[in-house]
Amino acid sequence: MIYENIREARFLSRPNRFVANIEIHGRTEVCHVKNTGRCRELLLPGAEIYVQEWNSSHRKTKFDLIAVRKGKRLINMDSQAPNKVFSEWVQDGGFLSGVTAVKPEVRFGSSRLDFCIEAEGRKIFAEIKGVTLEQNGVVLFPDAPTQRGVKHLEELMECVRQGYEAYAVFIIQMEQVKYFTPNRGMHAAFADTLREASAFGVKVLALDCRVEPNLLAVGNSVEVRL
Repeated sequence: MIYENIREARFLSRPNRFVANIEIHGRTEVCHVKNTGRCRELLLPGAEIYVQEWNSSHRKTKFDLIAVRKGKRLINMDSQAPNKVFSEWVQDGGFLSGVTAVKPEVRFGSSRLDFCIEAEGRKIFAEIKGVTLEQNGVVLFPDAPTQRGVKHLEELMECVRQGYEAYAVFIIQMEQVKYFTPNRGMHAAFADTLREASAFGVKVLALDCRVEPNLLAVGNSVEVRL
């Protein structure tokens, strides 16, 4: 996916989950943060960031925070991006051949799953999680407790129980990482449920991304350690 009107800026502070104070064009502005996660290791005062500029009277802020530089590593922070790049990757044939339909936000029972992919008589359900937490080259999810994430894994197990294929897909919003692992120290229940789901037949897939200030695209498979 391509972003237009990307500008370089500096992060100053984050008054709440939804907005940040930034320095851009020599002045202080308010910027929308497109990620409600904690991101404490990323959003440090003075950090180099990239924001998308909008010219719309319907917006409360003029900027969206897209990416942040952590050392030499550029990390995309847009929480809406993982679903978009996964959809692009599937439609480009990166997931499997013979795809006939990619349906987002599909109802399954009393819930909704991110995608249902149809291919040559196969029906595959997928739930997508964006990963921005990195420690010494290892990437982890989640960066905050997520009971909702546990529920999604339970729903994927139900898909398998009913005879469908199911994937838990972790889109790593950076590149050149060592491996992916669930963040047991942050949420043991999620780590336990992911291991249970894998044993039950849910496929666990981690994919890194090519990241540029104005671009995010699925790259390569990353080792998963449960």
